[in-house]
Amino acid sequence: MREAIQISQEMMQKNCGGPFGALIVHKGRVIARGFNKVTSSNDPTAHAEVVAIRAACRKLEKFALKDCEIYCSCEPCPMCLAAIYWARLSKIYFAATKLDAAEIGFDDSAIYQEVSRPIGKRKIKMLPMLREEAQKVFAEWEKKSDKMRY
Repeated sequence: MREAIQISQEMMQKNCGGPFGALIVHKGRVIARGFNKVTSSNDPTAHAEVVAIRAACRKLEKFALKDCEIYCSCEPCPMCLAAIYWARLSKIYFAATKLDAAEIGFDDSAIYQEVSRPIGKRKIKMLPMLREEAQKVFAEWEKKSDKMRY
């Protein structure tokens, strides 16, 4: 955890992004490190956890990290938490809380509220279209014999 915190501080001081760091451990060894690169890469998804997950997947050459744990300098935001679930990490350790992050301007409460609202009541309009065409592709996927499930 101290390394995740140290990464967050070092890269924040270098103006790479916000004060967030993460590392992924596999079988007791650090295999990937990540820090917030949002502003330095102009990528709003380049949070420390996502950067670390991408690096770990490249290192292990797989998309599921079931036998890995993640150490985060701060409690993961909604996007990172979802990415952690999709990557199937086995455990999350975190230092600062989402309330600590909110106090310095990284407040995710609006996202949590939006996700729980019905689609028609969200701030960003969501408009369905061409469902039948998309469902045809889903049907093809369902019949595909060589698909790789995840």
